[in-house]
Amino acid sequence: MNNEESVSLKLRWGGLIAAQGIRSWMSTLEYRALFYDPSVDPKQGCDQPRIYVFWHEYILIPLYLRGHCNLAMLLSRHKDADVLTRVAYHMGFQCVRGSTNRGAAAALLELSRLGQNMHLTITPDGPRGPRRKMAIGAVYLASKLGLPIVPMGLGVDRPWRAKSWDKHAVPRPFSQVRGILGPAINIPPDLDRQQLEASRCRVERLLTDLTLEAEDWAASGAHRKGEVCERPTGRILKPRPALALSVGDTAVAPGIERLSV
Repeated sequence: MNNEESVSLKLRWGGLIAAQGIRSWMSTLEYRALFYDPSVDPKQGCDQPRIYVFWHEYILIPLYLRGHCNLAMLLSRHKDADVLTRVAYHMGFQCVRGSTNRGAAAALLELSRLGQNMHLTITPDGPRGPRRKMAIGAVYLASKLGLPIVPMGLGVDRPWRAKSWDKHAVPRPFSQVRGILGPAINIPPDLDRQQLEASRCRVERLLTDLTLEAEDWAASGAHRKGEVCERPTGRILKPRPALALSVGDTAVAPGIERLSV
């Protein structure tokens, strides 16, 4: 066995072991969620492909809860993401490798192809930050492909925080995780640079507000009107019609208190 084959074997086994460990660890947590529109949840199927965005620090939560939901995840080509790619595969995601500095054009072409029949998911502040600052890529992709963006605000009760650029959140065993799935946001086609930046700022602000709301909710331990208990998804359910809102709409679902666009 040559060195390249040895590294590949270690990655495959490392990803499998890490995926099993994540499942065991994350299975001890309590998950509750609120939805602006339940039909935009990726577990409802693929009636219309969408782009789901959430901050990089909370990547463990959708990895655990939304595997096998016809989702393709964008991950960087950096070596740090090699094991994560294998983990995501074992958790039920298809992966596309690329970032602004490495493989951006190839990743865009692959996401464009997959986005015809699959949902896409992107951590818009990854792979290197700054933390909770959204890059333009997801908005550009949404405008080019005609796919709505769905922001996912996530929060954990008193997580351990890594000393990384994103302050990665590691949930404590048996703690509380909360999520708020925002409205589907339509990004108009053929936007110029200034219009893309305006849309980027609006989506970033919405994602930040939803995240802060989810974090406050997790810390409070309170129950919220309209909340649902979440479990990992093992199969794709029958799709239901989705109602998309445009950036700037301010309709609020029951139980969601703070939101500005």
